[in-house]
Amino acid sequence: MKKVLVYNNQTGIAEKMEPLFASEGLAMVVAADLDQLYARLDASEIHLMLVDVELNDKGWDKGIEIIANLRRKSSIPVIVVSAQSAETAKIMALEAGADDYVTTDCNPLELLARVKSQLRRYTQLVNMYVNIDRIYRVDGLVIDDIQRTVTVEGRNVRLTPIEYKILRLLVQQKGRVFSNSQIYENIWHMQAIGADNTIAVHIRHIREKIEANPKEPRYLKVVWGNGYKVG
Repeated sequence: MKKVLVYNNQTGIAEKMEPLFASEGLAMVVAADLDQLYARLDASEIHLMLVDVELNDKGWDKGIEIIANLRRKSSIPVIVVSAQSAETAKIMALEAGADDYVTTDCNPLELLARVKSQLRRYTQLVNMYVNIDRIYRVDGLVIDDIQRTVTVEGRNVRLTPIEYKILRLLVQQKGRVFSNSQIYENIWHMQAIGADNTIAVHIRHIREKIEANPKEPRYLKVVWGNGYKVG
């Protein structure tokens, strides 16, 4: 049975959705605060999260920060369900890593459909990685995570262990933009302090090895003001 975690249930969305989830064979878990949220994530397998960006009197920007932290810890789908309808909040939530954003006045059946859609995509993604035995492809770029090899158009590329981990992180989540701090914290597992230059140097070296023309990269691209992505 797939589990949906609801965090910060100020809108009462849990009560609205629980009967619909039950009818689809989905279990609901509710977390009232951050401690409960992380405890629930650690205690059992969660397949999707419904999160409200409005955090009492703290404003929605604090909620955006929590979404970014969640995305660093997990790749499971995150749908924001909030009374906050400001376009800026929606954009920032999506950029922070949310997979979808709906307001609380949406039809519960529409939200259910969105949940089921995200669960299908997530399940397919997980199955794809399992079925290909951890071989990740982006056009002519191939990472074999069993052999720990990288090839570009059939050409073997020798990366340092750190370069390999950075490229694998970006390829595994093709299209997602990672900031310098997010890359640093994912690879070194510590708080990013003064990480910009460190990451920039590694990115430059990776480009020199995988790109035919590093100044016009095909694979590893910069998103100005935000970070880097592959694809």
